[in-house]
Amino acid sequence: MHHPFSIDLRSLPSDGKDISGQEKASFFALDPKDSIQAVSPLKYELHLERDGSDLLITGQVEATFSLECGACLERFEHRVELPHYASELEIAKDSTINLTDTIREDILLTLPSYPRCDAGNVHPRQCPAEGRFQQVPETAPDEPQNAGPGVWEALNKLN
Repeated sequence: MHHPFSIDLRSLPSDGKDISGQEKASFFALDPKDSIQAVSPLKYELHLERDGSDLLITGQVEATFSLECGACLERFEHRVELPHYASELEIAKDSTINLTDTIREDILLTLPSYPRCDAGNVHPRQCPAEGRFQQVPETAPDEPQNAGPGVWEALNKLN
């Protein structure tokens, strides 16, 4: 069975080990109903090296995702390229360590929290919803003085 991110620490050379290749888009294990979908394989070139009780992972990773725009709700592609990828894992015991979750999470965390198609980096475009919605003020308006106990006073009563 193919497990490129399952590393046997007992056989890891003292000067480290290089691994490279690609994994199918299913590597990201995203729900088909999710607004984020991987549309390309994960490509990686990594160097693994032991540093005392830590495993250092450096190199580069890249993958392309399809995201749903938060304004127009249309799908667009966003490419994640981490040319200076670095991660560090604590080694609990000298056996086998699986890097899959770490690499998957590190890549997914780089995706935008509020995706906008005009920020897509594969096929740049202007969002069709641009200018159709009023901008929401950044802060809520002040509460009138005669409005009774404020929100903070209600919270203080809970203590």
